Formats: sequence, structure tokens, C-alpha cells
Amino acid sequence: MLGNGEVVGKLETSWDELVDHGDEPFELSFPSVRSYHPSLTLKVAVLHPCDDHDGALFDSLVDCEIARDTDAGHARFVEYVTSVTVSYLNDAVEHFQSVLDQCPVDHPDRASALANLASARLKGYIRKDLEDIDSTISLFREALALRPQGHPDHPLSLYHLADALTWRYRKEGTAVDLHESAQLYCKLLPLCPEGTFLRRSAAGANGVDYVIPACINLPKDASDDGIHFRRIVLQLCPLGHQYRPQVLNGLSQALEIRFRQRGGIDDIDDSIQVAREAVYLCPEGHINHDSYLNNLAVSLRRRFDHQCRSHDLDEAICLYEEALRMRPVGHKTRRTLLDTLGGALRVRFVQRRNVDDINRAISLRREALMLSPPEHPDHDTMLNNLAVALKERYNKLDASEDLDEAIDLYRESLRLRRLDRPERHRNLYNLSSALSSRFTKTQKNEDIEEAIRLCQESLDALPSLHPDRCTSHRRLKTAYLSRYQVQHNPADLSLAVDKFRLASGHPTGRLPERIQVALNWAHQAEVYQHDSALEAHQTCLELFEKHVMTRSSIISRREAATAFRSAQSLPVDAASCAIRRNNLPQAVELAEQGRGQQWSLASRLRTPLEVLESTSPELARKLSELSKSLSDAQGSATLTDRAAADAAARKYRRLMEKWG
Repeated sequence: MLGNGEVVGKLETSWDELVDHGDEPFELSFPSVRSYHPSLTLKVAVLHPCDDHDGALFDSLVDCEIARDTDAGHARFVEYVTSVTVSYLNDAVEHFQSVLDQCPVDHPDRASALANLASARLKGYIRKDLEDIDSTISLFREALALRPQGHPDHPLSLYHLADALTWRYRKEGTAVDLHESAQLYCKLLPLCPEGTFLRRSAAGANGVDYVIPACINLPKDASDDGIHFRRIVLQLCPLGHQYRPQVLNGLSQALEIRFRQRGGIDDIDDSIQVAREAVYLCPEGHINHDSYLNNLAVSLRRRFDHQCRSHDLDEAICLYEEALRMRPVGHKTRRTLLDTLGGALRVRFVQRRNVDDINRAISLRREALMLSPPEHPDHDTMLNNLAVALKERYNKLDASEDLDEAIDLYRESLRLRRLDRPERHRNLYNLSSALSSRFTKTQKNEDIEEAIRLCQESLDALPSLHPDRCTSHRRLKTAYLSRYQVQHNPADLSLAVDKFRLASGHPTGRLPERIQVALNWAHQAEVYQHDSALEAHQTCLELFEKHVMTRSSIISRREAATAFRSAQSLPVDAASCAIRRNNLPQAVELAEQGRGQQWSLASRLRTPLEVLESTSPELARKLSELSKSLSDAQGSATLTDRAAADAAARKYRRLMEKWG
């Protein structure tokens, strides 16, 4: 008869014994095979040769021929498996091909015939006795099409196709085969009860346990398809699976990369959520604990850069500190973490002006530079990053030695960095900024001329929609404004205003950076009584509203509203500017716009339930239940657990998107 496996045993019985069972099915048991106990249920039917109505006899003879060829094919195939004699494989393929030729498209046994032929050919491919895997996979695909969902052999056909695709990936390395194999296993595993042979085969070393590590080792792909694929692989790793933390980590990194490319807040939120689970599943002492801490910190820092949520930056710094503690002196990746932690501390210094932060940032980055000698491929990067921290301390403490050292480091970094390095534009505008600062002190014209030239070169190196063009425009604005402040040439002020306009309006720039540029534009335009002052105020209000509305809850929106020191008086400042220019209708419009923003925030502000609970627990409970009925996500805005708060924020934002 048609089968799909191998010969597991032989039983002998007489015709009389078979017929004695009558119309009742009966079971034949075989010896145990690999801890399984195979059996076969049979039912006897007596064929009367004289009843040859409508060709029934001919059909039965054909079926007998099919059965004989199938049995012969299996016999030869077993001999090939045990003896590795290629002639036996050729005989088996010939028999199975003969069976397939006798099974037209509508034949009930065609799927089995396809599977038998494909299985023999796949074994030959695995042993390098056959080269053609493509036609083998086509046979498995056709068999699967003939066994749709609900067919008793549908799971087996899923496994056969997945196995063949995996073997082709092993030998040819085509990622699309691995992708499809993972998808097939996702469909297969729910159909295979625990403890069955098919389940063990699918989940074993040649099945899912091979596919998952292979998927983990694929290059990071932040495309929609790449991230969808990583989510599929995650489905193969339920809670408790040994590879789940690694798959979570890879998915988190892919989401963080897509966030950098597109700026979708859902991506960075999801990245943080997934990274938190990876850290939780690999507590201290796990070999990957420090790496997962670092990756979570990277995503938190990225969200801070986008939304200026100070607790994200604080948490990122704590995670970096913990990871650094696990990478002592001599650890091969200590250098990178020293630099990254130094960068986070520098950013917090810019935000809060705590000198201890910038001093420690400089100390950490000096150590990172010591671990990157001149022959190290990252030596130029470490030079640049130390210079950034020194320049930041100069901005606060006005120590000229910091500025001079920063300029020397920037020059050395730029000298070493190849023209084709993608980060070279940052060296250019960083050195430009330092030269502009020195020009305001020394008033040496060669410094400001070089600063302007370097910034223009950085712009020329970037495509029109690159996010860093915002920074290049901002640094070039600084150079023109510095020269205007010294030389008082109105053309320089006009050029600076043009750069203010381009930087604040750059569509792919980060909103916090664009808001800071617009606020500075409004301030400078007022100081120098430039005609663009009202335009600058309007730009501030528009960007500020966009920034606040990216937040998911009222509490987080108020945090965003207070992140910029001069933003609180923005509506009044804008209206005052319009009044000074005798534009009363515009003044009223700006005042109403600002008041509307503030009222929108204030009217929804809630007292945290923790405060109420300390005085009236029962009232807090009732209010919590009512709040949950009205808005689950907003009600959870007061959660102190960062993972739960992030999840609530995502839920609220998605609900608001559907509502709006």
C-alpha cells in the first residue's frame, strides 16, 4: 500500500485468518521503534472478479500495480538508507516515479505518491547523491496543496516541505527558504500533540531547533518583512524556550533600527517592551545579561532623544552602569560601553547642568580612548566623542583649555576618518561648532571661515531628507550668527535666519531639536529685532503642539510641556510679538491657540491615585474602577512600573488613533 515512512517490521498471516475478521476492523502491532509502538488498523474486503461493473476490476488491478511499485520503492529505499548504495536510490526513485505516473491529478493517492518520490529524492540530496532540490521541493508543494488544512496528512506535508526548505538553506544559504520554513513550522506545531513522533521530529535538532538559531544569526533586517519574520520566529519560542531571550533581543534591535529610519513611536515602544522581557528572562549571572541590559538602555536612550522623557534617560544610565559593572577592566567590549555611558551622562548634563555628570562623562571617554589605540578601527570615533564632551564642558565652565583640546581632537579624528565613512559629516559639523565658539573669543577670521566651510561640506555630504541635515543647518546658523555678533554684517543675520528656518522645518529632524532651534530663533529675532520674529513664534507653537501630541497620556503630555524652559511663556511671548508689530488679530489668534493647548492639558489633569489612596483608600479604589471603565490606558498613566507604564502608553495611543 502507499505509505510515507519506512519498513518497521514484517508479520505473516494466512488469507483464512484475515477473512475470519469479517467486516470488523482489526489491529496489527509491530515491534517498538525508538520508544514508539507502531500499529496498523486493517479491514478486509472480498473482491469478486466476476463483478466487473464499470471497469472496477481494471481499477483494482491498477491499484495493485501501484501498491506493488510502492512497496518495491520502499524496499529499495530502505536498502539505500542502510547500505548507502546509490543504485538502490535510483531504483527507488524509478519505482516511485512509476507510481506517480499512474496517479493522475484527481487520483486519491497522488499526494502520497508525490510525497514518496520527494522524500526519496530529498534523502539523496542530503547525502549528495542527487543535486536537484528544486524539483523535490515542487513535489512537496504539490502534495501539500492536495492536503489542505483539515486533511489528516496536512501536518505531515507541512513538515516535509519545511524540512526540504531547511535543507536547501543549509546548502545554499538562501534566507527566503529559512523564512518560509519558519512560517511552516509555526503552522505545524499547533497541529502536533506533545509526545507524538511528528512533534518530536518537527521540534528536534533538524527542525525548529535548527531553524531558530539560524534565524537568530541572520543579518539584522529592519524592513517590514524582516520584522514580521522575527515575530514569526518568536512564535516558535514560547515561554520557557531556550532561544526566546535571543529572539526577543533580535526583534528589539530590529525595531530600534526601524525607529531610527522612520521615527514611528510604536516601534521604539515595542522595542523597549521586548527588550524588557529579554532582560527579565536572563537575570544577573546569565551569559547575555549585560548585553541585554545594554540593548534595553539603547532603546530607552533613543526614546529620550525623540520625546525628552527624563526618566527614560535616567533608567538608561542606570542600565549602562549595571552593564559596565559586569564588564571589568580587560573585558573586550568595555570600551564601547564606557563611551556609550559617557554619551548618556553628557546628554543629562546638557539637560540638568550637573557638573558631576560631564566630569564623569569625560573621564569615561578618556578611558575608552585609551582602550582604542591609534591602530584601532574606532580610534577616530573615540577622539570625536571625547571632543564632544570637552566642548560641552567648555560651554558651561568657559575653560579655554577644554575648547582647545576639543579642537585638536576633532582635527585628528577628521584626519583619520576616511571620506567614505557614513559618520564623517558629524566630524565636520562638530569641528565647525568648536571653531565658531573659539571665534567668539579670539575673533580670528580664519576660525569662522573654516567653520562655515566645514558645515557647508557636511550638508553637501548628506541627502536631502537625512535627519542630520537639521543639525548641519543648526551649526551653520551658529557660525553665521557668531560672525554677525562680531562683525555686525546684516547679511550674516539674514543667512542665520535662513538656517533657523531650514533647521526648524526639516521634516525628518527630531522634534525636540527642532523645537530648541525654533525657540532660539524666536529669542535671537527678538534680540536683533528681525522681521522673522513672529514667524519664529508661530513655528514654535506648531512644533510644540506636534511634540506634545506624540505623548500617549495627559501626564506624559504635561511632562513634555515642561521639558523646554521657555515654552511655558510661549503663547504670551508670541502674542506680545504680534502686538508690537501692530498685528492685533494675529495676537488674539496666537493667544487663543496657546490657551487652547494649556486648557487641553489642564482640563484633563488627574491627581495621582497613590496620593488619594494614602488618605482615602476606599475612595481611591472606587475612583480607580470608574476610571478603568472609562479609559483603561489613561487610568494606568500613574503606574510606577516602567514596563507596565510603557504598555499602557502604547495602548492609549493606539486607542486615540482609532478614536481620532
